[in-house]
Amino acid sequence: MKKNILFVCKHNRFRSKIAETYFKKINKKFRVKSAGIFKGFSVNKKLVDIGKKFGLKINRRTRGLSEKLIKNQDVVVIVANNVPASLFKGRVKKLIVWKISDTNQKDTKKIKEVIKKIIKRVDGLEVVLR
Repeated sequence: MKKNILFVCKHNRFRSKIAETYFKKINKKFRVKSAGIFKGFSVNKKLVDIGKKFGLKINRRTRGLSEKLIKNQDVVVIVANNVPASLFKGRVKKLIVWKISDTNQKDTKKIKEVIKKIIKRVDGLEVVLR
């Protein structure tokens, strides 16, 4: 049976979207979703375009966190430095915290740096999830 994994950031507009999209691309053994503690506006087109350069097809729709969504997860990965882990303590089987900073959505260089950082963390995640 496939396990459920949820990537979380503040608005589900960048960090958790990148993690979800890349993880789905490299690993088919999990059911993967992402969400924000607050549902944000749709994902910025610039981020979608930059994601394409990394081979990522990012869905522009955002998802807000819900009790049902949390309850159904085997693993929650907080991809953000501005989401309190206390929201999930005692509510999920496994909690992983990465503390990755958000970035100005106009700074292409910084966006690419954050994407590379997330990809590197996701690449190392498979070992942790075994």
